[in-house]
Amino acid sequence: MNKKIIDYYKWLSLQNIELFDKYKIVNPYKQERIIKIVEVFYNKYFDDNHNRYLILGASPARRGTSATGIPFEDEEHIYKLTGESINNFYINKNSSNFLYDVMENYGGIDKFYSDFFLGFVCPLGIVNINNKNNEVNVNYYENRKLQSYLNDFIKKSLDELIKIGINREVCYCIGSGENYQYLLKLNEENHYFKRIVALEHPRYIMQYNKDKTAFYMNKYLNELNNKL
Repeated sequence: MNKKIIDYYKWLSLQNIELFDKYKIVNPYKQERIIKIVEVFYNKYFDDNHNRYLILGASPARRGTSATGIPFEDEEHIYKLTGESINNFYINKNSSNFLYDVMENYGGIDKFYSDFFLGFVCPLGIVNINNKNNEVNVNYYENRKLQSYLNDFIKKSLDELIKIGINREVCYCIGSGENYQYLLKLNEENHYFKRIVALEHPRYIMQYNKDKTAFYMNKYLNELNNKL
């Protein structure tokens, strides 16, 4: 499976998407060092022929996954694994720690990655240049025009992603709002998966419902353990 995953990211490296106004795509996979990180990571955790269940966030953040190339991983783990340091990396530590806790409670990082593949509905980052000429993170569902520009790419990306060896019984969606609604509609039209399960975004949990962390942890674990 590792070779197919690496080929998928190399396919992403070839994508050139022009947006409108001050929107632009962030494609980390055009960098050789990011492809090197991808190769080391997926050769370690996906060196087998087992199908995985897909867990999809919305879009990678420019200083998060768009900096590391590995969905939802932080720079400390990347550095320990590959020796590559990531400049200007930033991720919400509470959100990141929640996902790592999910992995540990599931049975450890090796067990987690033996069953699941983390990705994004839109696998390339999107930014908008604001009035101060700063890049601001944007999700693919920011507005209908942006979604329309990206729709064909998103569908093609999912087609390519499924080819790596994804179990199509169920797909987990990180985010129970607009990301989930878009993925539901896309699935109804294209029949990628038998069902879509929504999981609340870790940022929503840790910023607004921290007192209910145990509840959401149990929800994640119950859903991930009931894959069929």
